Amino acid sequence: MPKLQTGGLSLKFPARDLVQEVMDMGVGLTAATTSQVEKKYESRTNPNSPSLSSNVSDPMVIAKLHAIMEAVADRVEMHQNIGEQRDSWNSLLLTSSNTITLTAAAMAGIAATNVGGPLVALKISSTLMYLAATGMLVVMNKIQPSQLVEEQRNAARLFKQLHGRIQTTLSSCNPTSSDVEEAMEKVLALDKAYPLPILGVMLDKFPETVEPAVWWPHHGQRQESPSGRTDGNGWSVELEEEMREIVGVLKRKDTEDYLRLGKVALKVNKILAISGPLLTGMAACGTALMGPSHGSWAAILGVVAGAMASVVNTMEHGWQVGMLFEMYRSNAGFFRLMEETIESNLNERDVGRRENGELFEMKVALQLGRSFSGLKNLAAASSSSSSRKGEAIINEEFASKLF
Repeated sequence: MPKLQTGGLSLKFPARDLVQEVMDMGVGLTAATTSQVEKKYESRTNPNSPSLSSNVSDPMVIAKLHAIMEAVADRVEMHQNIGEQRDSWNSLLLTSSNTITLTAAAMAGIAATNVGGPLVALKISSTLMYLAATGMLVVMNKIQPSQLVEEQRNAARLFKQLHGRIQTTLSSCNPTSSDVEEAMEKVLALDKAYPLPILGVMLDKFPETVEPAVWWPHHGQRQESPSGRTDGNGWSVELEEEMREIVGVLKRKDTEDYLRLGKVALKVNKILAISGPLLTGMAACGTALMGPSHGSWAAILGVVAGAMASVVNTMEHGWQVGMLFEMYRSNAGFFRLMEETIESNLNERDVGRRENGELFEMKVALQLGRSFSGLKNLAAASSSSSSRKGEAIINEEFASKLF
């Protein structure tokens, strides 16, 4: 009977140290999982936990920003609707006043051609129509409908811009109470800059001095800190010098030029606003005095002054001179805001508290309609021309390529 050979087969069991290592790994994994669960539970139950404060926003802050955003959207709709209404006012009042004026001039001419003397009915009707046109022109020239329309356009655009910024704040970062305060201040500043009512709070259409439009809250100039880093966060010494040169160009050329154009538009608008009612009033006096005792000069005054009043009214409200003045004032305000924004960042010497330099440079380039190379060339040209006087400053390039 054959015998089984037991020497060729051997069973090897794992060593004790390998078993112990696996057991230690299991215990470590369990401890790590338990630690993570405990930390997560602590962050949920402890409101002062660092992870909670950095990753979770305050629900009340979010609710306030949503409420402000709804109010801003409502203001956009209101300014758009009122702008369309006041644009209709401008068209209807211009058409009505010119129709009345020309009809009165035609009636005065017909009455003057009567051989036996002017027809009393035409004479009285022409006088009354001239008086009505005078009253309408006084009201139109006081409120300047075309300028009111431009104000509402600017307000609707700026409120849309603010609405988009609030949306960006809600979606891209954790909003804080300072964001709520900033949004509230911007809304109130826009309400003050572009009021909806006409009576009582309407902007002065003929100011003594022409100033840029201001629709942003003022927090005062930042005091320049004597210490702090001057590079980092996208900033460098070269970028600071570039921004300073751009501010100088904005002040010397863009802002100054639009203020000058605003003064010209305001002066022309004042002359036209006074001439229109004055001419219709003179025409009313001429038609009232028509008759054999005053000769032909009364009839000539009634017809010619009425025709000239229609021309002046068309130049003022048809060409929308008031809108031009408001547009120039708003453009000057846009450049003034750019100046204050750049200076506010430069006066903050701690670059860590500034806006990122590369992002800020891109925003400035987009607002001026320039590329990065164009922005650098503008700063270089300004630096070279600032050392010279006279013709070099006069022929200096404007900063903005958009308008």
